[in-house]
Amino acid sequence: MTWPESVLVGAAAVLALAAAVAGRYRAMAVPVAGAGVLAATTAATALGGPRWQWVPVAAGAALAVATALVLRRAARRHGRSEGERRVARLPEWTATVVALGLVAAGALAMWALPPVDFPPPSGGHAVGTTTVEWTDRGRGETWTEDPDDHRTVVAQLWYPAEPGTGTEGAPYLGRTEDEARVITGGIADGFGLPGFLLSDAARARTRAAVEAEPARSGEPFPVVVFSPGLGGVRGQNTAWAQELASHGYVVAALDHPYDSAAVVLDDGTVLRGRLTVPHGPQEEERLVPEWTSIRAEDMSLALTRLMEMDADAGGPFADRLDPGRVVAAGHSFGGSAALHAAAGDHRFTAVIDLDGFPHEADALDFPQPLLVLVAGAGTGDADGDARYAEAVTGALAAAGGPSCALTVEGAAHLSFTDAPLYLPPVPAIVGSAGRTRPLTTTADASLAFLDAALRDPAARPGGALASFGATECVP
Repeated sequence: MTWPESVLVGAAAVLALAAAVAGRYRAMAVPVAGAGVLAATTAATALGGPRWQWVPVAAGAALAVATALVLRRAARRHGRSEGERRVARLPEWTATVVALGLVAAGALAMWALPPVDFPPPSGGHAVGTTTVEWTDRGRGETWTEDPDDHRTVVAQLWYPAEPGTGTEGAPYLGRTEDEARVITGGIADGFGLPGFLLSDAARARTRAAVEAEPARSGEPFPVVVFSPGLGGVRGQNTAWAQELASHGYVVAALDHPYDSAAVVLDDGTVLRGRLTVPHGPQEEERLVPEWTSIRAEDMSLALTRLMEMDADAGGPFADRLDPGRVVAAGHSFGGSAALHAAAGDHRFTAVIDLDGFPHEADALDFPQPLLVLVAGAGTGDADGDARYAEAVTGALAAAGGPSCALTVEGAAHLSFTDAPLYLPPVPAIVGSAGRTRPLTTTADASLAFLDAALRDPAARPGGALASFGATECVP
């Protein structure tokens, strides 16, 4: 809740109470509190624009004013017994209680669903961002019946940038605010929620500059190709991507058409997600391998296109990407896809799995070091926790380089995304570590692992990760 919103709530609460007090006090309090409501609303609008959370507060204030204007005569009538006067004032007190309830509901909504405020990246680089679209002409789109429809992915890049270039405050979750509303609408639909609940995310701004010039000094940058969770979107880990970019990494986060909640192509076409969580082990065994394969090929396509950008002598990323330091990363289902992408494409030199169940990882053979971040809150099911722990151990054994699983206490599944910034602080949803600490932990642990894995293949990352939580490392 911002400070003008705090003033708005306080003034509206005073207004609700003042409407029911004795005449002369009401005559003084109502205009003052009303003026406070108007001033706070004006200031809040100037700072961040109107929000739906203000609606119940405004309704409570309006009810209080109506109560003061319409029913005050009944409260001032004389010649009645004390009991009669109390009965006459019952409508005012009832309206006051309702008004206070509305104000409280609005205050709770403001606290639970605050404006999205990304923490400033801590690295030494400014951060730029751009969005690109890549089509694989050699691969048909399996989700449509059109033989001429080829697989296309949309990628957003975050990268070290020259300070002062580009347009500051890139929109979150879309190239424009209109696109962001389409994306948040798709996310809300996937959860069965009304779209307005994510309106703050749709209008949020990041810490990156749009189309900024890539930094030209220093050695070429390591590359991270990121796949979001099932139904997830390319921008869901923006805080993590910006932090890595500020420390010298180029992060390419992907939208997977018909998997991501909604994907907007360059021509404005909207592709809605069609996947749902598999029901039961049999459906999971049948569908997950196919979905994983599609994602893994998307990640390899992204890497190929990135290397073409590095080789393009006239392009902004010419000679700025390091083909010898490339990371496959993902959250949830995307983390599993990253493992399979690395196993099938040895151009990837390290893997990060952010709380993703490593499906069939024990049957893979990949030479890269691996980091798995595990939510300390678990899956919510003892059998599920046991299956997950066994699968993670199998993934560590399958990795060819020094690898670790890090259990982050206080973290839930969505703690490893931007969700703590704008979803209600319910521990089962976003963990119990607050709104910004999970983002810092995820990024810092990723950087500690990558700095070891990419700069020294023989390094043991366990020591660097120990401060973040319990670790299980091999060898």
